[in-house]
Amino acid sequence: MGYNRVTPEIIAELVSIAGARNVLTGQDQMFPYSHDEVGEDKWRQMPEVVVKPENTRQIAQIMQLANRELIPVTPRGAGTGLAAGAVPFHGGIVLSLERLNRILELDRDNMFMVVEAGVTTGEVQRLAREEGFLYAGDPCSADSSFIGGNIATNAGGNKAVKYGVTSHHVYGLEVVLPQGDILNLGGKCVKDVTGYDLIHLLVGSEGTLGIVTKTYLKLLPRPQYNAVLLAPFKEMHEAIAVVPRVMKQSGIIPTSIEFMDNLCIRSAESFLERELPSHEAGAYIIIELESTTRVHLEQDMETVADLLVENGAMDVLVGDNPATQERIWKPRRVLAEALRVTSPVHSLEDIVVPMSEIPETVAEIQVIADRHHIKIACFGHAGDGNIHATLLKEGLTDTEWPMVRDRVLAEIYEKVYARGGTLSGEHGVGAKRKEALARFIDPTKLNLMRAIKKSFDPNLILNPGKVF
Repeated sequence: MGYNRVTPEIIAELVSIAGARNVLTGQDQMFPYSHDEVGEDKWRQMPEVVVKPENTRQIAQIMQLANRELIPVTPRGAGTGLAAGAVPFHGGIVLSLERLNRILELDRDNMFMVVEAGVTTGEVQRLAREEGFLYAGDPCSADSSFIGGNIATNAGGNKAVKYGVTSHHVYGLEVVLPQGDILNLGGKCVKDVTGYDLIHLLVGSEGTLGIVTKTYLKLLPRPQYNAVLLAPFKEMHEAIAVVPRVMKQSGIIPTSIEFMDNLCIRSAESFLERELPSHEAGAYIIIELESTTRVHLEQDMETVADLLVENGAMDVLVGDNPATQERIWKPRRVLAEALRVTSPVHSLEDIVVPMSEIPETVAEIQVIADRHHIKIACFGHAGDGNIHATLLKEGLTDTEWPMVRDRVLAEIYEKVYARGGTLSGEHGVGAKRKEALARFIDPTKLNLMRAIKKSFDPNLILNPGKVF
């Protein structure tokens, strides 16, 4: 697709729409918008201009201009993505949603919060908690990621095993389409089968079909009591094997079941500069439980703790107050940053398999790592089968790294698909995984997705170079 360049005349029009302070053209100003959290240089690209609109109307005007002039537009949230999904590989305009940062309404009677796309997930969680509610979307990047970005990738996070992913909490959207039309979908109705479900077509579409500017988020009653259990295991396979047993044998649905291998434990320990309990363990399992009564919570804690010990846990540490819970959760939450320090060049993957396939999949990843003499740190959301296998460049030369990385990823993806899995559970395809998607996806499905993209975006100007 041939796109036009951003000219001084186009910049003048953007200034007239968003104001001079909100149109960035300096190289230093634009550099932070040239990448997301994917570390390698190949996933960086400078935009020609960055625009920071204030409202939906301005975004609609920018899209009308871009569509008319055939200029690519890359929508961007907080830049915490892990698939190069907000990187402007075709140049053009980066459209930042950082100024759409208002919480518009907290509807206590209907249990909804209405927010703009640039509000952080953490802000939504805190306000809901203060008002006695729960917003169950909980990515590890909650304090920095935007709700709009969560919607773009259908983010999962720590609580997905019990509450589902972002799409389970989104009941309405305001969206600007590629030609500048403003579309309103859904709202506060819990049920709606009036026509096609366009809301959940847009959720997870990675900014390729429209730009979400406002959303209606469903809130839940906040559980009054919760606790976190940390169980170290001598061997990784023991830790992973216990996960399906917890889900099947206990009769309890935990809020979270997370895991970290020893490489992750050591990286987090170094990053936090404090010794972690049983740091020699092959793996940690972290389980969060919650209940409406303390008695019920204590019964569930005892049931799960007994099951963990019966299946090889070295110990079970309990976090039953905010301070001890934070000490357990902190190493898991900082892992992405910790691994970046351990190996600044790495490839953080997002594979997902059926829960029963987790033990074998993790074992196969280790076999692949040993065969290619590469370190692969494994952590993730064990309760829903989402494994963040992270390939580390540590020990490899600049020449060796890309060749080894690509061979290892190809083998991992083969194993994952053979076990009924896919290559992304919550980070998205972006630019990073589009070649792998084309390799493994059913061609009929791919062609259908291309047709949907074309129907929304005839000139293919919105976030080009992503997914396909």
